[in-house]
Amino acid sequence: MEREIIQTLDGSTTIHLKEWDECYHSKHGAIQEAQHVFIKNGLSLFENQSVSILEIGFGTGLNAFITFLEAKKLNQTINYVGVEAYPVSAAEVVAMNYVAELNAGNEIQIFEKMHESNWDEKVLMNPDFVLTKRKQFFDQIEDIEKFDLIYFDAFGYRVQPELWSTAIFKKMYDALKPKGKLVTYAARGVVKRSMLEVGFTVEKLAGPPGKREMFRASKG
Repeated sequence: MEREIIQTLDGSTTIHLKEWDECYHSKHGAIQEAQHVFIKNGLSLFENQSVSILEIGFGTGLNAFITFLEAKKLNQTINYVGVEAYPVSAAEVVAMNYVAELNAGNEIQIFEKMHESNWDEKVLMNPDFVLTKRKQFFDQIEDIEKFDLIYFDAFGYRVQPELWSTAIFKKMYDALKPKGKLVTYAARGVVKRSMLEVGFTVEKLAGPPGKREMFRASKG
């Protein structure tokens, strides 16, 4: 499938899949979307804590890198697991401008290390951040009560509805610890019904720029 690097409205880059007309991030702003959905409405709920995070769709590494930066401010120790079936290429990683757009030049080695580290290995980014990238399909996830927070950042329902199925959300529910949270940019009724069916409580929150609403799901 043909891919191209495009710039989103906040200046940050993303990958556009031409055949699907689908992007890895919101065209309205990749960084703004990540900050709003995953940090403001997810990570910030766990200030001054140790947090285990499961990311569904490691992709360009944007969410992982922003989490690394924000966890310092929130006084958190992070165990981060990013699941990805189709890793982005080294050339695409180099084309991402997140380090510059986040004014994080002093942490460029961390962004590079995130992408250069081996798959399926636990890698220490610093004493307070451990990253494990798992190369697997989402329906292969079998974790039980391991995570406090899930970043559900799969491709949209329009192009991959199977990733938003009741069966997948059952796996997400099982992977969360009691009182765990799942945050996603999505706000479709069919997604909410799948979440409710497996036992989640679902909140509808204000969405990131360019999107009216998003969901946050809670276990127990």
